[in-house]
Amino acid sequence: MGDAEKIKIGISIGDVNGIGPEVVIKTLSDSRITDFCTPVIFGSQNVLNYHRKTLKTGHFNLHLLKTAEKFKSGQVNLVDALNGEVKIQLGAIDSEAGKAAYESLKSACDALENKAIDALVTAPIHKASIQSEDFKFPGHTEYLSHRFGKKEGLMILTGERCRVALATGHVPVNQVSAHLNQEMLVEKLRVLNHSLIQDFGIRKPRIALMGLNPHAGDGGLIGNEENSILLPAMETAKEKGVLVFGPYPADGFWGRGMGMKFDAVLAMYHDQGLIPFKTLESDKGVNFTAGLPVIRTSPDHGTGFDIAGQNQASPDSFRQALFLAIDIARKRRENQDLQKNQMVNLDRENN
Repeated sequence: MGDAEKIKIGISIGDVNGIGPEVVIKTLSDSRITDFCTPVIFGSQNVLNYHRKTLKTGHFNLHLLKTAEKFKSGQVNLVDALNGEVKIQLGAIDSEAGKAAYESLKSACDALENKAIDALVTAPIHKASIQSEDFKFPGHTEYLSHRFGKKEGLMILTGERCRVALATGHVPVNQVSAHLNQEMLVEKLRVLNHSLIQDFGIRKPRIALMGLNPHAGDGGLIGNEENSILLPAMETAKEKGVLVFGPYPADGFWGRGMGMKFDAVLAMYHDQGLIPFKTLESDKGVNFTAGLPVIRTSPDHGTGFDIAGQNQASPDSFRQALFLAIDIARKRRENQDLQKNQMVNLDRENN
């Protein structure tokens, strides 16, 4: 693959007091990574050196930059996105670490917006430490949706066995029902269907819809959302060409291994989807934000404060997030080239 064709993958450093820098270093220490992409870390040399020393790993080549430009192929590029030295307190919830995480994320998003990079992989943030006047969001998904002009991106957890999307994300359980309505569910199903086609190359995706209530409402005996919201939304989505089935009782659905028989599952709330997903995918799952004009993936774990600096964090999920970002960027690039060729051929035929 030529240097000009290599996908440029931006990486935000996450909370410097957690395992984010560790899994980044472990992933990029494998020199073969630069054969597939051009990595661009938005962080600082002192943060990476600190974590590298705690891990007692060897040095890996860094191409240092002040701004997001003139990336060097074959090396790991580091954009100095943090202003000055960052105090690191492993395992601590600290506003200074939160500020550094935000500065890294903002700088990476600027590069994504300016098309200096092709995709973004985000290391974990701590939702409490990052809160500030600039960041008042429950997490990455909501921030990115706001930043790139969408009401709400769709969180898709993807792994070797299954894919799970969430109708509601970081919403308290006692507010889930109030967030559900037919229009919203139809839009989630549309975005999920489109992403499965565009980003995962599935021609005719089959989607399973989870019920909200125990036993999917049991015909209205245990809640009526299935009858009043979910079933009508499914019918509308089917009219729009979405192959959706359900609503299924979540316990029996996962208990019978049905999650692996569909191209994706749309769960109604966070734990309904993530508990079975993380049980099945262990530490290799990836979080992908669909429905945005940009590409963002992340590992499906948090900051891991309890093991920070102990060389215990597995890089598997972050590595898979990196590879998925590369794959989706390539698919979108191929689709764009295909559409351009179709337009050229159409113009020739008309002339």
